[in-house]
Amino acid sequence: MIYSTPDLITCDQEPIHILGHIQSHGYLVAIRPDDYRIVHVSANIAALFSQSAEELLGKPVTQLFSQIGESPETLTSLLDGGKTKQSWDTLSPYRMSLHEQVWNLIMHEYDGMIVLEWEPVGDASMLPYNQQLVSHALNEVQASQTLSALLENTARRIKEIIGFDRVMVYQFGSDWHGIVVAEVKEPHLEPFLGLHYPASDIPRQARELYKKNLVRLIADVNSESSPILTIADWPADKPLDMTHAGLRAVSPVHIEYLKNMGVSASMSLSLIYRGELWGLISCHHYTPRFVDYTVRQTAQFVSQLLSSALEFRRGEENHLQRDRSREVSRVLHDQLVLESDVVKALTTQSTTVLDLVEAGGVVLRFNGQFYQSGKTPNEQEVVALTDWLKTVDSDPVWHTNKLVDHYPPALEFANVASGLLAVTLSHELDEYMLWFRPEQVQQVTWAGNPEKPVSVDAGGQRRISPRESFAAWVEIVRAMADEWSETDVTSALKLREDVLQVVNKQANEVRLLNNLLKEAYDELDAFSYTVSHDLRTPLSSIRCYSEILIEEYGKEFDDDARGLLQKIIDSSDRMRSLIRHILYYSRMGRLELKRQSVDMNGLLKQVREDVLLDERGRTLTITLGDMPPIQGDPTMVQQVFQNLLTNAAKYTRPADDAQIQISGEVTDDSVVYHVSDNGIGFDMKQADRMFDLFKRLENARSFEGTGVGLAVVKRIIDRHEGKIWFNSKPGVDTTFWVSFPNTVAVAND
Repeated sequence: MIYSTPDLITCDQEPIHILGHIQSHGYLVAIRPDDYRIVHVSANIAALFSQSAEELLGKPVTQLFSQIGESPETLTSLLDGGKTKQSWDTLSPYRMSLHEQVWNLIMHEYDGMIVLEWEPVGDASMLPYNQQLVSHALNEVQASQTLSALLENTARRIKEIIGFDRVMVYQFGSDWHGIVVAEVKEPHLEPFLGLHYPASDIPRQARELYKKNLVRLIADVNSESSPILTIADWPADKPLDMTHAGLRAVSPVHIEYLKNMGVSASMSLSLIYRGELWGLISCHHYTPRFVDYTVRQTAQFVSQLLSSALEFRRGEENHLQRDRSREVSRVLHDQLVLESDVVKALTTQSTTVLDLVEAGGVVLRFNGQFYQSGKTPNEQEVVALTDWLKTVDSDPVWHTNKLVDHYPPALEFANVASGLLAVTLSHELDEYMLWFRPEQVQQVTWAGNPEKPVSVDAGGQRRISPRESFAAWVEIVRAMADEWSETDVTSALKLREDVLQVVNKQANEVRLLNNLLKEAYDELDAFSYTVSHDLRTPLSSIRCYSEILIEEYGKEFDDDARGLLQKIIDSSDRMRSLIRHILYYSRMGRLELKRQSVDMNGLLKQVREDVLLDERGRTLTITLGDMPPIQGDPTMVQQVFQNLLTNAAKYTRPADDAQIQISGEVTDDSVVYHVSDNGIGFDMKQADRMFDLFKRLENARSFEGTGVGLAVVKRIIDRHEGKIWFNSKPGVDTTFWVSFPNTVAVAND
């Protein structure tokens, strides 16, 4: 059903990180790092210190300590230490006594402000008990045989640590709706286990905050929050960003939501998997309840144990899946090499293309024919589907677990093809490999109707309100299949490379793509070789004469003239570098291949030294793993890894802790190396441009480069009858794999 919702004030537009209030159980002061003067202060500060918020604004923060009898130098020393270390974790909490009560001072620095928060200290006698619970939690993480047991045990430990009435483990789906997958509660409470909650219950900006601030406490939903006051001359568009503040007040929409549930206090702990939000440990209490900072830290440690366990268990599962897919991929590759007919190699042997991933059926559309295995849509439906794919996306691989959302006609064959993994062999020739997954009908029990009601406020403006009813609401979900894994996608891309390599090796002149590529390469070779030679001599002259002008007549020129001459020299150097790359690229097709055993240990260590020398002055770690030898041309092999490592180093420059890993392994018929980095990554939607000459991806345009390096790498790999493929996630990581034929193993066979 489609709803018309113009001019709605939606939850995901609410600026919850700058609400301008704090919760009432604590006090906040924000100061400038340069002079420690107070810029922001909570209005309730007078209850803790002897001066009002208005009196404190603009004053040195040390004035607070002088009011309570402590040495101002103590606070100055703390602040200086945090700034020097650029870390405040070891300094927080700092304990102090005020009005015969002990308080925790918690400090952090963010967005140009040092934020100081005071919270009451809880029962210190519980600390040894909490430490014992952490020890038990660690043992349970190691001993839990199943994921469900691990989740329930963790929820139980969190409940013991913080004393809340209900603790749930809440897992996000791919569409960000959530399901309660584990629960520990007081006996009189109704169970929430198994209930689903719509994505709108935890909007986008809240999920982003959960990734940054891993613990969130709401001590009393009925308490009056305290506003934050700011010095008079502070810019109105620069409010205090409380992303990392534990006292940050709560969105009125969320307060209304909790009240509708009958919850008086809540606490949440983030569960992170591979840098993304996997889920939450969500805790509810039905009377107000404050949780001490150190207790929250203990609970956070337990949640991080669970996050680590999720990483480990998912890694084990992925490893088993990768091993299985790798074996099937190897067999399919052997069949493609031995069988001259691509279709027979993929569809008529004991291992077929259907075995590569878990799917109900597969269609190979190749050379104008259809080859089907398992349960699939009919030929007419597949033709319409591939025609639509051509208009929608030019990616080499495209996948979804709910095809009907993208292609409504898929509803007609949802029983066999609700999920699609599509690999494009050639758009021009309408050649595809299509894997289908059948519909998995699910009965989903929601905690109330997932559609948020629309209300009208006093001003007549429509807004989305929190749900008021949480009674179980059952929905039958159709036209949805199991999700495709990262291993599924990578295996499909690898098979695409294998198929295209075999097709290119057969040199089928009737194939439009090969004809176009051959003509383009021939023309590029001739053009680049001629232009490179014709340009180098005059370019050298331009540079030489510019240097003479600076040396002989530089004193007679003003600064602008000398600057222009230097720009001429720099531009000449850049053009010479580009010409050198073009010339190397054009020669690559004609150079004789001198194949021999290449000592990769010595080669990669030398390349690493060269790259680290070029990148000196920054934090960069290049780790070398197994380095089996390669059969190839030593000069060309060095060029491959020089380009790959240089690129990895360049695109990790924004990372605080740049990491590059290189390792190789020997398979039955090849030697495969991978180069991984934690740099800027790229969108796989642009992957088909990766090896195009002079083409650079959108997010790489701010980095220097010629757009030739990877084209050279691709050409060298092709000359060696090898393969290159890759996978990446923007802002997370990039991995390139290069394989060289293991000619020694083949000869021994």
